[in-house]
Amino acid sequence: MEVFFIRKNQVPINEEIRDPEVRLIDADGAMLGVMSSKDAQNLAITKNLDLVKIAANSEPPVCKIMDYGKFLFEQGKKEKEAKKNQKVVSIKEVRLSAKIEEHDFDVKVKNAYKFLQDGDKVKVSIKFRGREMKYTSDGKEVLAKFAQAVNEVGVPEKQPKLEGKNMIVILNPNKK
Repeated sequence: MEVFFIRKNQVPINEEIRDPEVRLIDADGAMLGVMSSKDAQNLAITKNLDLVKIAANSEPPVCKIMDYGKFLFEQGKKEKEAKKNQKVVSIKEVRLSAKIEEHDFDVKVKNAYKFLQDGDKVKVSIKFRGREMKYTSDGKEVLAKFAQAVNEVGVPEKQPKLEGKNMIVILNPNKK
């Protein structure tokens, strides 16, 4: 008894194709029509190429005669190109306190300004400790002042929100 293993995240090839009938495309892209998978396999073997299932969900499944190694290489190249063109947005965090001094505030604004200019999102948070929970309105004012200070390069995603003992606002960089 023969046992076949389908490789993870890869398409079935050659003997792994168990469908009774397949729609076959030749190596040069010509449609050869519907035929049994055995006949398609024999045709691929005569051309020293592989039979690759490229559209499993169609009825009957579509298979193509091609060089499987070259197919995997081309797929890898496409994935690398797609990754290269992706923009990764990271979130930087700036922590403040409700009773922050002016100079400390300016330093935090300068850092957030730099992060936003680099295209990163900035999470600005204030942690309330102990009795400070009574003065969440002070924290809201500090966050509003902070958002106003960096409004040239960033805009708040939404209003400051209290989550447990933390008040958070997320700033998005302005579109260029």
